[in-house]
Amino acid sequence: MAISMMVAILIHFPEFISLFDYLEMNMLFPGMKTADIISEVFFNFFSLLFLFWANTVLFHFDNRRKKITWKIVIFSFIFTWILSNMLGACFVFLHHTLHIPAIDATIHNYLHPLRDFIISCIVTGSCYILYLTRQQQQFLMENQQLQAENNLNLYNALKNQLNPHMLFNSLNTLRSLVREDPEKAQEYILELSRVLRYTLQGNESQIVTLREEMKFVSAYIFLLKMRYEENLEFNISIDKELEEYYLPPMTVQMLIENAVKHNEISSRRPLIISIFTDKERGISVSNPIQEKMTPTSGIGVGLANLSKRVQLLFHQEIQINEDACFTVRVPLIHK
Repeated sequence: MAISMMVAILIHFPEFISLFDYLEMNMLFPGMKTADIISEVFFNFFSLLFLFWANTVLFHFDNRRKKITWKIVIFSFIFTWILSNMLGACFVFLHHTLHIPAIDATIHNYLHPLRDFIISCIVTGSCYILYLTRQQQQFLMENQQLQAENNLNLYNALKNQLNPHMLFNSLNTLRSLVREDPEKAQEYILELSRVLRYTLQGNESQIVTLREEMKFVSAYIFLLKMRYEENLEFNISIDKELEEYYLPPMTVQMLIENAVKHNEISSRRPLIISIFTDKERGISVSNPIQEKMTPTSGIGVGLANLSKRVQLLFHQEIQINEDACFTVRVPLIHK
């Protein structure tokens, strides 16, 4: 609105100047009155508001997620120029039929095409600049949100990896291996270091390839297998063609961790976790629902965090299915 009012006034700047010079007014704009200028200004003001509205509706300059190309900008300019000419013709018609005040000077009529061109440049340019500004603000806001989600994800991963219970289990498993199988103990230490290193480096990048994620997951699975032995099984089916696709770091690890945390794992009820990709370019982690005798408290922070990260990065949603099996599907993106 401010832009429309400012342009409507400035576009008639020569007429406003002439008001204070009667000689010039009589020469350039004979018979012009103050009411004529005010009428023209108000008409241009409302015309500009309409032009901004029409461009916003037709070309979606207010949609920060829509990609505005130069073709759209050119179409917007041509559309605005034509529409501005039509509105001017309507005003002239109203002036002659309803005697609405207007400037009848010849030079004023000659200036109309130039003014229509200037108005078209201002309207299209302003819409595009506002679109770029909104897009930049959205980008900065999403970056900040994503950084916050990544930091939260890193914090939760570190907390789960280094909490006393997890550390006790890891050291207890390591102590048993040192006594029973020193070679496996060395391998266990190596895989544990890989898990901790990947966890600590998890906030350095917002996305990782599926290949990198599965390398980390293999180390994490090794640690779990050492702890649960044959009571925990994994079925992994990953399409090689999707290994260069991207997903948020520690996605699969978090989903495996959820499955282990919330389900009974025992010789009586072994847990089988399936990790697989699909033709729609997604990866899923699925497990049968085996509720524990004493349910683990949880408020779904991990899944909520993953959902937000996927939304911010890929503008897509994770899918959760809770039938006989609890399945979470995460979309994969190719750069």
